[in-house]
Amino acid sequence: MHVLTDSPATPPAAALEAVATALAGGPAVAVLPEGPSTWRARLSAAVRPDRDAAPGLVVPTSGSSGEPVGVLLSAEAVRWAAERTVERLGGPATWVLALPLTHVAGLMVLARSVASGTAAVRVTDDWASTLDRVDGRCCTAVVPTQLRRLLASSPAVLRRFDHVLVGGSAMDAELRRWADAEGVSVVESYGMTETCGGCVHDGEPLPGVGVTLDDRGVVGIDGPMLADGYRRPGGDEPLTRPFRTHDVGEWADGRLRVLGRVDDVVMSGGVTVPLPAVDALLLQHPQVLDAAAVGVPDPEWGTRVVAVVVADGPLDPDAIRSFVAARAERAYVPRAVVLVEDLLRPAPGKINRAALAALVPEV
Repeated sequence: MHVLTDSPATPPAAALEAVATALAGGPAVAVLPEGPSTWRARLSAAVRPDRDAAPGLVVPTSGSSGEPVGVLLSAEAVRWAAERTVERLGGPATWVLALPLTHVAGLMVLARSVASGTAAVRVTDDWASTLDRVDGRCCTAVVPTQLRRLLASSPAVLRRFDHVLVGGSAMDAELRRWADAEGVSVVESYGMTETCGGCVHDGEPLPGVGVTLDDRGVVGIDGPMLADGYRRPGGDEPLTRPFRTHDVGEWADGRLRVLGRVDDVVMSGGVTVPLPAVDALLLQHPQVLDAAAVGVPDPEWGTRVVAVVVADGPLDPDAIRSFVAARAERAYVPRAVVLVEDLLRPAPGKINRAALAALVPEV
């Protein structure tokens, strides 16, 4: 297995060559972070570089619900996913890398570059100067937080892209309207490591991808882009097909709408509260840089909703509560607000609500 180290200084050409070689039948590729050493060691244990792997990618999951585990993505699955996405987006393009290569979203940017026959360009300084090095059609992939910040600071940069894939977590309707109003060609991407990243674009599965909902609305996915399995201590474990996700969705006008993770919905005072919907409301506040709602046990309400917020300067918690109260039903209003410096996301766009809930003081 070819193990790469991802850092801002890593030449994208070297990573691109390793991925291209893997997709052509060469050694499998795994990418580990430059640091911190403890996290790198955990991811190394997940991908198990001392164990043989078939050509393709061995990608560690975020470990948001436990220890990281390596996901085995065959060369055939990665090629298929990359080629179908390139086709869906109108053909070959130069892909701009703005996500870590330690996660599937960043690696698939390189795979789409291979499928396009182009060289990936990494954002190493600022977006505008990066795009000065790009000719012709170009695309990129970002998470909602990146999109929001770029819309606020550099909407003209975003308009330069033929398409901006947005994934990692759900994009709220307000953010989508903002991007549309700025003339940005946004494509909302849904998928996970086990599906070679996004396999549903703007609610429409790629050709050949099967999406089903069980009687609880839990999303199931099948298709040529599914992983072969997982790396386990005792040996590699095949993936069960169809793959049962941890997301709840519904069909709306023939398109998949993901409502949130199974564990992202809480009951407070007998009312169902989808925590991602509260996240979206919090992020609309002009002083909120990042935010997540969590549910914590409460003797009176069963569960109380608490907002964990990264703010741009001093912020009155009551102002946050009033802001949400003016835009949603009562159950959505956080009963407390915890201000932090960083949400410590385990992966781009991901939220570890259990870890954030541990930051909430007991009452």
